[in-house]
Amino acid sequence: MARVTVEDCLENVENRFKLVMISTQRARQLARGSRDALLPWENDKPTVMALREIAEGLVDHTVLDEPVEAAPMRMRTGMETSLPAEE
Repeated sequence: MARVTVEDCLENVENRFKLVMISTQRARQLARGSRDALLPWENDKPTVMALREIAEGLVDHTVLDEPVEAAPMRMRTGMETSLPAEE
């Protein structure tokens, strides 16, 4: 896995501040599963994947206009919530 640098990303984004906004939005989308990754996962965290996509020119400022959808509710195994029995 190649290391992603800020300089790699700045070739496709105007400035560091916009890079932070774009990468944050994209990482949230990836983490919540509301959007699919555009590159193959290489054991990366969502933040690294977002930066890799930006460096490759696959994600730009238009991601800021897309909503970050909530993650789907998932059943958690081994955790039960129960109310105390009424006497």
